[in-house]
Amino acid sequence: MFNDKSILITGGTGSFGKCYTKTLLERYKPKKIVIFSRDELKQFEMAQTYNASCMRYFLGDVRDESRLKEATIGIDYIIHAAALKQVPAAEYNPTECIKTNIYGAQNVINAALSNGISKVIALSTDKAANPINLYGATKLASDKLFVAANNIAGMRKTRFSVVRYGNVIGSRGSVVPFFQKLICEGAKELPITDPEMTRFMITLQQGVDFVLKNFERMKGGETFVPKIPSMKITEVAKALAPNLPHKIVGIRPGEKIHETMCPSDDSHITYEFNDYYVIAPTIQFSFITDFSTNVLGESGKLVPRGFSYDSGTNKQWLSCEEFLELLQ
Repeated sequence: MFNDKSILITGGTGSFGKCYTKTLLERYKPKKIVIFSRDELKQFEMAQTYNASCMRYFLGDVRDESRLKEATIGIDYIIHAAALKQVPAAEYNPTECIKTNIYGAQNVINAALSNGISKVIALSTDKAANPINLYGATKLASDKLFVAANNIAGMRKTRFSVVRYGNVIGSRGSVVPFFQKLICEGAKELPITDPEMTRFMITLQQGVDFVLKNFERMKGGETFVPKIPSMKITEVAKALAPNLPHKIVGIRPGEKIHETMCPSDDSHITYEFNDYYVIAPTIQFSFITDFSTNVLGESGKLVPRGFSYDSGTNKQWLSCEEFLELLQ
């Protein structure tokens, strides 16, 4: 569905944007791929690798609605990946996080509606479910904006959906490169926030493939959640440095012990499919009411009342060996 189509990726110079671009170029023949981001150096560096004739690099910030409207002229699909994502940084700089993650989300929506974009998928996070930190709260607000945007679109063709998943193994700013850096520098121990802490784990390619597939599945208004394994942070440290002791340093501002992707409060609107969940909108749409099936004809069933999908009670767990395989 991406052949001869124009795709714009906000925050496109990040780990996700690069992998998504690589995958599009390898599997499809897109008409145009637009990388929309605010860092000229990162765009320059990315262009050294991704320099196909269909590539476009567009300097701009999602806080700037007029620039977004210029960039989305002639675009078919948008992947909204731009966000301020570091939990402690958001706690100390709340207004900056709000400007990018909430106002920026609304600007993407306005640009998509103004230019008749066909489909928009916004990337979310497990931290948006039952949020206790500002980053999670802004992403929950962003998710709600994208879901409600389908009602604003009405009978226009533009449709909006959300994809939510957990920690991306090895992505910039995550725990894996942090541990690897400490190990390379000769650290005598690895810092652990809490020995019981767990996280959902997904590879970058798995995340990209999930988003690609959901462009085909989406009706508009769904939140897609993949079924992925969990892992204890202590096991991550053990896998990377089996001989190094751990030092408990305490939870950082705004962190949880376990993360949730499908809250129990949404169990009455959560459908289980073969390898993913769909959280239906809490509001009613005039154009669709049934989210138990998708555009591809896949069928799901309502989960039991009170069901919660969280990293601490997950049925799938990664061993150290499996984790290292995925890391490769």
